[in-house]
Amino acid sequence: MAKVTAYIIAFNEAGKIEEALQSVAWADEIIVADSHSTDRTAEIARRYTDRVIQIDFHGFGKLRNDAITHATHQWIFSLDADERCTPEVRDEIRKIINTADAADAYLVPRRNLFMGRWIRFSGWYPNYRQPQLFRNGKMHYTEDQVHEGYVLDGKLGRFRNAIWQIPFRDLSQMMQKMDRYSTLGAQKLQEKNRRGSMLVAFLHGLWAFVRMYIIRLGFFDGWPGFVIALSTFEGTFYRYAKLTEAQRGWNRGDRVEPAKMEEKR
Repeated sequence: MAKVTAYIIAFNEAGKIEEALQSVAWADEIIVADSHSTDRTAEIARRYTDRVIQIDFHGFGKLRNDAITHATHQWIFSLDADERCTPEVRDEIRKIINTADAADAYLVPRRNLFMGRWIRFSGWYPNYRQPQLFRNGKMHYTEDQVHEGYVLDGKLGRFRNAIWQIPFRDLSQMMQKMDRYSTLGAQKLQEKNRRGSMLVAFLHGLWAFVRMYIIRLGFFDGWPGFVIALSTFEGTFYRYAKLTEAQRGWNRGDRVEPAKMEEKR
């Protein structure tokens, strides 16, 4: 029988990680890659596994690559703290890893619960990210700050069943995550030598809203669909606005001498 290592990356996820851990209690090994949480994340994780590993955060891609180096089994299943492995996905995993002609990595669809309802459109279903089940040694992640890609040496397959994702506890957490991800996204744009401006920020944000709300039929998801599209606009806008801020030095305004500030008024 093939064995599976499930790994979860986490930072200050005390409100979510326990249910995630419970959903992978069937795994042969559980690793929690914690980036020095300041809440009870690590304490809660130790109730379910003794493999709680502290890893400095230098972007999501590097964090994931560092995490999988600790996996000891033939197959690796990736689950985030805001995701839940369903019994159907568990059973599909068990079947796949014991199949002679299994692919080397599998994309897994995600169903998102937001504002009290399952999202059917808005680009959130089926909401694939990197392959979440893969053979140990067959895949690694690109070391991007955020929205990391992957490099696969082998064949890619897809699951029929979906895991669940509860991406935000509330709207406040949604805004906090948007702020954090837009900062990481701006750093990624800088690394690619992209140039920013406020017009570019607005146009990218507007296109993100149209794509999410109109092209991906977010309007069928009601108010949750509108909020998703609006937050996508904000995240995209601020990603490019923060890039512009860094390139033009606006965030160095606190270094301007008071006399020079008077001259500008």
